[in-house]
Amino acid sequence: MSRSLQRQLGFSLGILLTILWASAASLTAIQARSAIEEVFDSALQETAQRILPLAIVDILGRDEEGVTQRLVEIRDHEEFLTYIVRDDQEHILLHSHDADPGVFLPWDGMGFRQSSTHRFYNEDALQGSIRLTIAEPLSRRQSVAREIQTGFGLPLLIFLPVAILSIVLAVRFSLAPLRRFRDRLAVRGVSDLSLVPADRLPNEISPVADTLNGLLGQLAVAFEAERSFTANAAHELRTPLAGAIAQAQRLQAETNDAEAQRRAASIELTLKRLTRLSERLMQLSRAEGGRLCLEDAADLRPVARILTEDLSRIMGMGRICLILPATPVISELDPDIFAILYRNLVENALRHGAEGAPVDVSISESGLLTVANDGPVVPDRVLIRLTERFERAANPSWGAGLGLAIVNTIALRIGTTLVLRSPRTDQNSGFEACLALPVVQGK
Repeated sequence: MSRSLQRQLGFSLGILLTILWASAASLTAIQARSAIEEVFDSALQETAQRILPLAIVDILGRDEEGVTQRLVEIRDHEEFLTYIVRDDQEHILLHSHDADPGVFLPWDGMGFRQSSTHRFYNEDALQGSIRLTIAEPLSRRQSVAREIQTGFGLPLLIFLPVAILSIVLAVRFSLAPLRRFRDRLAVRGVSDLSLVPADRLPNEISPVADTLNGLLGQLAVAFEAERSFTANAAHELRTPLAGAIAQAQRLQAETNDAEAQRRAASIELTLKRLTRLSERLMQLSRAEGGRLCLEDAADLRPVARILTEDLSRIMGMGRICLILPATPVISELDPDIFAILYRNLVENALRHGAEGAPVDVSISESGLLTVANDGPVVPDRVLIRLTERFERAANPSWGAGLGLAIVNTIALRIGTTLVLRSPRTDQNSGFEACLALPVVQGK
């Protein structure tokens, strides 16, 4: 059976109602048939008691004895009751016009008797010298019983469908608040942690809705606290690391000892790598636990232009070739999250691509972000592991091995897939990363 509560209730109540009505109709028909049997037996007995005195008068007033007399039919009609009058020697003295003596049982005393085809009633008079037996076909009683059963059954054929339809409509109306609650949950995005309206829910479901809303509220508070911690931690780490780098650079400038300068340069390089690693770890934490989408959608093209200019100043002008559509790319994706995606993909392409070769970046109207660079082909066995944490395709000293892992984590959380190709599409070399961004249509 379907797991729909509405269908289960409608089906169960409909079956239960059908069984109850069928049982009630059957019991009523049985009781009605028993009552009909009593009425027919009473009529049979009363008819016999009325006919017997008349038959006695007729028989005693005859001139000849032992003559069998058959009553003449006054007009054509269907005779349900037939009778015969016999003496104590079983000689038939009188019978109705349509009586068949062959269907009558031998006399065995007063009262009711029954054969396979007829119901009989025996009555005698004059010390048993005159005996009346009246017969009624059982088919007549069966016909009346069938009419009664049909009379009970036909209304059920009309009533039951109407009753079942009424049950379905009543169940559907009663579960309307539950369906509204379900629909509100179904249309919510992964980033929407606001409380779900739970008005007019049945008492059995209200605790579930309250528990769910409580959980959503706790998640919203936890995500906001994690986001705040990430921002504060990144800021707090950036300041002392920047200070340590400045001290290492000052040490190099102030000392004339070549060995000290070399060690200071090594410290500076290590601190810069630590800075990049801390930034990537903060980004990964944000990707795993933060809120990735906003309620208000915005155009991603200005963010892409700003990021491209920023990276071009660091990596060199002309290294990034950005292609944007003429129409806005409206998305609910948090601009900060988009910036993390964009930076990691483009920096990965700049660092691991062919030296001096441009990086092609494009965003289509449908929200497909593509970043491609020239360079050696990455083997398939390495390609499938690049989204794992701390996995590097080239020189281990380059980067922290977290860029593509961060992008893949974000892609999974926004319901899309990071696609990596090597070589590039329609090329014999290079590397390409594609990601479908969530785009709001019609805006």
